[in-house]
Amino acid sequence: MSLAEMASMAPTAGGQYHWASEFAPPSAQRFISYCTGWLSTIAWQSVIATDCYIIAGIIQALIHVNHDTYEPARWVTTLITIAVVIALAAFNMFAASHLSVAEGIFATFHVFAFVPVVISLWVMAPTTATYDVFFNFKDHGGGWPSTELAALVGQVSCMFVVIGSDSVAHLSEEVEDAAAIVPQAMIWSDVLNAPLAFTMLITYCFSIGDIGKALASPYPFVYVFQNAFQSPGATSGFTVVILILLVMITISAIASTARQAFAFARDNGLPFSSWIKQVNKRYKVPVNAILLTAAFTIMLSLLNIVSTVAINIALSLSTVALMATCIFSISCVTLKRVRKEPLPPARWSLGKYGLAVNMMALLYSLWSFFWSMWPSQYHITAATFNWSPVLFVCLMFFACVLYFADTKRRYEGPAVRVQTWMNNG
Repeated sequence: MSLAEMASMAPTAGGQYHWASEFAPPSAQRFISYCTGWLSTIAWQSVIATDCYIIAGIIQALIHVNHDTYEPARWVTTLITIAVVIALAAFNMFAASHLSVAEGIFATFHVFAFVPVVISLWVMAPTTATYDVFFNFKDHGGGWPSTELAALVGQVSCMFVVIGSDSVAHLSEEVEDAAAIVPQAMIWSDVLNAPLAFTMLITYCFSIGDIGKALASPYPFVYVFQNAFQSPGATSGFTVVILILLVMITISAIASTARQAFAFARDNGLPFSSWIKQVNKRYKVPVNAILLTAAFTIMLSLLNIVSTVAINIALSLSTVALMATCIFSISCVTLKRVRKEPLPPARWSLGKYGLAVNMMALLYSLWSFFWSMWPSQYHITAATFNWSPVLFVCLMFFACVLYFADTKRRYEGPAVRVQTWMNNG
């Protein structure tokens, strides 16, 4: 709700870094906005790398379902990941005019695919005892001193599922009446999907069977289908449904990621900004920003040949960085409310509840930021250690060095331009 209100106050492809620029104290707005822009760029680029990696893994899971002797190799996963990101980036470059049609198909497919998946699992999957589902909690493999701590550490993957709330905000400049439509889309996507997600969660909890065997599978949801249907064909069919949905999500995510990078480069916040911010005259999309997104995923997927640590870093880094952008932007608008300073008008406003909602959003962002830095296992090794905090600090250090060495003289922050446009108007 906090992000939706800011998207209504300032509907722009920049998203959080633009809002930080508008709402931060004037003396700090340029540096805070710059840091937020870097964090947002890192976060969204990492999201795409993770999504494409998951798609590659599901494709290999499909092969394993139909050929149980198949053993996936990391280099094969890398090749599939590269093929996936190239294909989806090409769609965003050459078929961008059909993106709205693809979104419509996705929304329809998303709703109508939900019913057969849930009902089939209710009818055919072995049912876990109610007591085990709601009361019998265990630490499966983390080795933490308590189940409560294991649950707190384990919430990171759940956070990753819902961190894309701001994605539509990065498309604001391509939406009619964005000040009203964008926040409505952000809110209704949560309102409509929350009951569906909760129903799916309960369904899987009752259908998962032996949790140890499920976790031993590379993709536990595929194991649930296998356990329920006892048929490679049926398992493949339902898995393909999930795969198609994830492909469609990633197509949209690439569009948002490219627009975010384009907007930040437009304000000269990134290296090689003059190249990144170019819009292709023929296709009318930021092709170079899309190419940058594809290149980032390819780079990470190549590191995966050596070790899976790289892609695990991307998963945690996306959550850490995006929650940091929320902390910066929501803190700035909260500070203005505390100081009773005027805010821009909003077609979708929190009204008198604004400060309370902002405070709750800020607390959750800080909570998520903190837990995203924890490793998944208590006894850590180089492979299980959560390297995202290290990479987070290194990237921000690099960004700060770049800022004071060169970017500071070019980057003013979008708030300066907005004020200039308003004065000229």
